Amino acid sequence: MKPFVSGWGMHSKRAAFTLMEVMVSVIIISIVIMALLQMHGNSTNLFTNIKEKLYIGFLSSFFIANPDYGYEKKTVLADELLKDFDIDDDLRKRLKSMRLDIDYRQLETIDLSKIDDNETNSSNGLLFYTGKTIIKTNDSSVSFFRITTRSAK
Repeated sequence: MKPFVSGWGMHSKRAAFTLMEVMVSVIIISIVIMALLQMHGNSTNLFTNIKEKLYIGFLSSFFIANPDYGYEKKTVLADELLKDFDIDDDLRKRLKSMRLDIDYRQLETIDLSKIDDNETNSSNGLLFYTGKTIIKTNDSSVSFFRITTRSAK
């Protein structure tokens, strides 16, 4: 006759995870989630920086089209720069309080009247001025080169 055995106190042979296996799997899953969150944070920061660089590049195109700005050192509000352009009202509101620092540096002057090529050069008497305009906001900056001509006479 078999003795009476209750399920309590006896080790059964059913398939189950031990506490240690569960703890190890939770730790591994936690490490994977932390790595994914870190990657998401890095990519968000990267995309924010790229967006800001594109935005300040967009603003620089208005300086190229506007002859009143870019040849001196001054601070302007972005909406002052854009007053002559037809842009979206939401964008205009966003730019209303953005401060832009403009720094123009003249790099070189080229006097074509000093070039002697047997007096056949039709561009004699012209001066070429090269300069660099730097536009700075609180977060980023952009620069572009300018070339202007004037008569030396």
